[in-house]
Amino acid sequence: MRNRLHKQKIKLATLLAALVTASVVSTLIVLLISSYHSQKESLVHTSLSLNYSKSKNLSSTIDSLFKNMRSSLENTANYLGTGEERSAEDIQLQLEILQSTSRYFNSLSWVDETGVVQHIAPISVGLKGQTVTSGPTKEALSSRKPSLSPPYYAASGRLIVLMSQPIYDKNGNYKGIIGGSIYLQEKNILNEIVGNNEIDSIGSYYYVIGPKGDLLFHPDKQRLGEVVSANPIVSKLAKGKSGMEIIENTKGVPMLAAYTTVPEIGWGVVQQTPVSSVNVMLMDHTKKLILYTLAPFIMLLLFSVFIARKLASPFMNLANLVNRLSTGETISIPKKHSHWNREVDLLTKSVIIAIQTVQKNTHLLKRDAYNDQLTGLANRRSLDETLQSWSKDNRTYSIIVLDIDHFKSVNDTYGHQAGDEVLKHLGVIVSGKVRSEDRCFRFGGEEFVVLLPNTTASEAFIIAEDIRAAVEHTISPIGKAITISLGIAEFPVHAESHEELFRAADRALYESKTSGRNRTTCISDKIDSH
Repeated sequence: MRNRLHKQKIKLATLLAALVTASVVSTLIVLLISSYHSQKESLVHTSLSLNYSKSKNLSSTIDSLFKNMRSSLENTANYLGTGEERSAEDIQLQLEILQSTSRYFNSLSWVDETGVVQHIAPISVGLKGQTVTSGPTKEALSSRKPSLSPPYYAASGRLIVLMSQPIYDKNGNYKGIIGGSIYLQEKNILNEIVGNNEIDSIGSYYYVIGPKGDLLFHPDKQRLGEVVSANPIVSKLAKGKSGMEIIENTKGVPMLAAYTTVPEIGWGVVQQTPVSSVNVMLMDHTKKLILYTLAPFIMLLLFSVFIARKLASPFMNLANLVNRLSTGETISIPKKHSHWNREVDLLTKSVIIAIQTVQKNTHLLKRDAYNDQLTGLANRRSLDETLQSWSKDNRTYSIIVLDIDHFKSVNDTYGHQAGDEVLKHLGVIVSGKVRSEDRCFRFGGEEFVVLLPNTTASEAFIIAEDIRAAVEHTISPIGKAITISLGIAEFPVHAESHEELFRAADRALYESKTSGRNRTTCISDKIDSH
């Protein structure tokens, strides 16, 4: 009879030990799954945001470049159409100087209204005196309007874009066109900006498409000129849309793609990263998390099993508590009461420590999801939720969007580690200059956002200028001061939604950039928010 009871006691202890094992392992799995999904969402969102920022910056650069090209042609057309007597040598010299010094165009030509090439630079092109009878030049000549041709292959095999500007004399008489040829795959400013694209270490790259979906710039030079209209984002770019999403490219590879149009010319810039690269980073993160947490959980498991074999009844209560924790239920930390049995007392304290560890890790995961790890400021997810909440409440507030001028040169000159220190330096200044009720965020890259509740745009301008001046007059970690550009918008004065408000402030920031940087622009000052 005693042997039977003894055996029954052993079986119960074994069962309790199994329950504790299952509880602790479940807790570890819940922690890993929670971390996996949180980190995956964060990595995907960060990659898409970074790609969008890159594509947007490159699109803005191309857009500005073509505007400058157009301005150069307009000035030349005015020069040729003034009616002043100029020798053929003077005109030829003027074209050659413009072509060689600006490096905008690989060749410049003056084609008169009858289609005869009067002058061309460089003269080595050899078309002077010939008559244009067809092709993009003929179309531009007939239109009598400023134009930019679609990319086309010339007889020489070059992929070319022709930008033209009509010439009128002072009496309004049509005198032909001044045409600038841009050889897309040869040396010029455009090619220096976008022609050296390569696939980086994680497989990320960009490409540029023309208005008909043909590849103009791509890391794979063999694909230049290929029409990629099957790509799902090409049709969106053709409609002037910009955005970011997960797609499959024409080769069936899943990509984190961001795309932006170039308004001036109708081209599109696509920056994309393989989804597989995110999975690699995610697996590395998961392995490290397992490595850091496995030993503490194994120790806790062994200790719990040992105690379970010594005490049956008290352990049941503790096992139930751990089991509830493993399901994700929020529980209160048990009070530390001394137990008459030393083993039970130790077990109770150990379980309390385990619960605190799990809740602390969960808290850290949540905090990481809403805070930028580099600067300690709130991140973009926190910004989105705050904007949604404030806009939903119809709350009056202003937004300041700012970023560091020439930040790429900081990274290129001093290294990315120094760049990170500059970002932290800026975060300290910004958070130190705002009021206690204001909210500071790192939006991504070198871009920061400040939300000012119950603040008009004019009041926000004063705060923004205070921040800008403080940054300009403070020595940064690279040994000299940096500068920032800022854009301001007010809700609901400048927008009816937080998305529109952010875009308005971003356009104001762009105005600060294009107006010389190191300045603050309010959306109502320069730009129509609609």
